[in-house]
Amino acid sequence: MIFRSSIFARVGVNALVAFVALWAAVVTLAARDGSKQWIVLNNCRLIANPANDGDSFHASAGAKEYIFRLYLVDAPETDEMTPGRLVEQAKYFGISVPQAIEVGQAAKEFTREKLSQPFIAFTHMSDALGQSRLERFYAFVQSKQGDLGEQLVRNGLARIHGYKAAPPGLRNSRVEVQKLQLFEQQAKQEKIGAWGVNAGRLNIRAENQSGFSFFIPAEKPRSRPTPAIPFSSPKPGASVPFVSAPNPSRSHGKAKTPLGKIDINTATEKELTTVPGIGHVMAARIITARPFRSADDLKRVSGIGDRKYAQIRPYFQ
Repeated sequence: MIFRSSIFARVGVNALVAFVALWAAVVTLAARDGSKQWIVLNNCRLIANPANDGDSFHASAGAKEYIFRLYLVDAPETDEMTPGRLVEQAKYFGISVPQAIEVGQAAKEFTREKLSQPFIAFTHMSDALGQSRLERFYAFVQSKQGDLGEQLVRNGLARIHGYKAAPPGLRNSRVEVQKLQLFEQQAKQEKIGAWGVNAGRLNIRAENQSGFSFFIPAEKPRSRPTPAIPFSSPKPGASVPFVSAPNPSRSHGKAKTPLGKIDINTATEKELTTVPGIGHVMAARIITARPFRSADDLKRVSGIGDRKYAQIRPYFQ
């Protein structure tokens, strides 16, 4: 009886240890997955740190310090510490490893410039791993010009790669990836950033710096019945939809807009996709091609031929 009891005791202890280990693993996994809701960190400020690069950087939000890692994009490394990754990045852009490092350094400077003013981070607090004593969290980062990842890709300073997540307000990442692909195609055509290294155009910026995505509160402020898209301070955890930035160079009052007609220069991506024949990709192309002198210029948008133009033109002013 004593022998059996000792066996049962040992089995019980082993089972308890296994249960505790399993519980710890579940807790760790839950922590790595982060919050299901978007956490909005306003008025973030970039913290100078040698480890900062184009897509990963230290920042403060209030009194707390974070390291953010951008979703969906990957800027080249700034040194030779990860040679395997550098080779992969260089191959993506069709350049040498030393050139990839140059691109990485240019991306770091680009991010430092874009985040020189307060910015907003949208995060699930999902663990992006890393070697720092601080945890790295995946995030969509919004400067005053719009989504930082999109700006990096549009200027040829990052590839479309990495951990995917649906931006706030979208059900999946497909629409955002398609938009990034469009920006990458434009950077290739203009031969800028990494795509223009061999032509001496590493530090040449995109011809059109508009159309980058913004995230805004789902509910408009009560004090402003028809507000423009603000660089505002949404409440943490607020539901935020995905929209594209309007072009501020052209504005028209609603009173001048005929009923049922859309202003080609101020319509949001959501408004554009209400037009039969315009999907999210085409809407992104239209926004990127702004400003237009009139909707007649829709013909110069890639993918809009005579038939498509005849179909969609009646919906615009």
